[in-house]
Amino acid sequence: MNSEATRQLALDFASQIAPAGCIDVWRFFGGSALVRNGAQFGFVMKGTLYLRVDAAMRAEFEAEGCEPFSYRAAGRKVTVRRYYAVPAHVIDDPALLHSYAERALHATSTPGHRLADTLPAVTTSG
Repeated sequence: MNSEATRQLALDFASQIAPAGCIDVWRFFGGSALVRNGAQFGFVMKGTLYLRVDAAMRAEFEAEGCEPFSYRAAGRKVTVRRYYAVPAHVIDDPALLHSYAERALHATSTPGHRLADTLPAVTTSG
């Protein structure tokens, strides 16, 4: 998947998660980062959406059979257990995807880094 296709997929996920303009999509190595208020809570890499996890989300994702983000560097595999691939059933359900993205945003908070309380609600026009 080329960088433009990855960016478009990231923009599609961002639009499913929150209204336009609420999530920034930035270049991120070979993919695209999802950023809210300066905090990266997810990214798209090689066609896969990864979200930042806390201990509870990690356990849920592992129970679903999801894998943490990994890559090869200097001849070895590096695993980043702070980010996990999102289960397909979550991606297919906009309300559930929004909920997981909100949880991922909260998982990014660190002392001294203030984040907005929640992502805006996703609304659909009928």
